[in-house]
Amino acid sequence: MGIVNVTPDSFSDGGRFLDPQRAIEQAMQLHAQGADILDIGGESTRPYAAPVPVEEELRRVVPVLEGLRQKLPQAVLSIDTSKAAVAEAALELGVEIVNDVTGLTGDPAMMPLVVARGAAVCVMHMQGTPQTMQDHPTYQDVVAEVYDYLRQRRDALVAAGVDPARICLDPGIGFGKTHAHNVALMAHSGKFLELGCPVLVGHSRKGFLAKLIGDAQADRTAATIGGALALGLQGVQVIRVHDVAPVRQAWTVFAACGGLPTVPPDGL
Repeated sequence: MGIVNVTPDSFSDGGRFLDPQRAIEQAMQLHAQGADILDIGGESTRPYAAPVPVEEELRRVVPVLEGLRQKLPQAVLSIDTSKAAVAEAALELGVEIVNDVTGLTGDPAMMPLVVARGAAVCVMHMQGTPQTMQDHPTYQDVVAEVYDYLRQRRDALVAAGVDPARICLDPGIGFGKTHAHNVALMAHSGKFLELGCPVLVGHSRKGFLAKLIGDAQADRTAATIGGALALGLQGVQVIRVHDVAPVRQAWTVFAACGGLPTVPPDGL
């Protein structure tokens, strides 16, 4: 899953692709590099990010989605939003996946929308909100508690009428977690496969990687690749990254040389 942030303030690439044409070009490049899914978002969910009004989020993402549907009609598109109005506009433009960091709890209209439209959904765990999640994240057992939350959300979606095969579960690396929590979730991401749904992990360029390598100023591409290979070994199906080409290349060689039993799957 290739990341396209159409925002001025995302933690890693905020402002680079706020212009719709630049965002379209970036998405096309990621697709050419081997992204199976393109995830388009118009609201930053970094720690302490300010909420974006629905009208502004629509203004950011709709031109990008329209352009991609014209230029890449066969591409699998995902909308990264917690607002039903934005998701509905995206689905009208042929987007297949709703990627909601609130686990479809942030907007009461989201669940009925995805059920009615038969959309695929990515459901993420987050402790708190982007404005509060990094204040004092606390768990007794982070893996077990995130597992229980994702199980409950899976069951709620299925009860509401969502096809289990259309549900993807995300432990939410960096969303209300300390460094130790993030490392534990990365190391045990394969556990979430027991829930019977595809698993998505988004660790790309995040701060815990800099802490692991001991250099806050370092480029985090190599660290992101290392995490992606660890996730692949555990069977995680969807890896959400900014840098598609180096991750895809590393994964291809790793698999061919015996590191993985198969090449990466083709998305949801």
